[in-house]
Amino acid sequence: MRIGELSASTGVSRRALRYYEEQGLLVPQREANGYREYGDDTPLVVRQITALLASGLNSDAIRRFLPCAHGPRPEFQMCAELRAHLEQRRDELNRQRRQLALQVDNLTAHLE
Repeated sequence: MRIGELSASTGVSRRALRYYEEQGLLVPQREANGYREYGDDTPLVVRQITALLASGLNSDAIRRFLPCAHGPRPEFQMCAELRAHLEQRRDELNRQRRQLALQVDNLTAHLE
């Protein structure tokens, strides 16, 4: 499947797919004419990448843990390193949420 077909089947832009490739998250084969050729499992991998990005993981973490992802949700084969990373990321997001709540409270107080 070529990049246009992959984009159409996943709803992910060609630009984003090229970015995933630059980040080492997707590795298409190259035809003799230079066109990218993606395997049949690539739409699932793209769904996994987008789910992980939506969870707040960066490209480095996704590259590291993508082999642990299974299924479109994705579900993980949990290991100690992955669990620690996800817990750390969750804690970081919770800290940011508390900080944002304080900022909203401060702005609200100024507006009153």
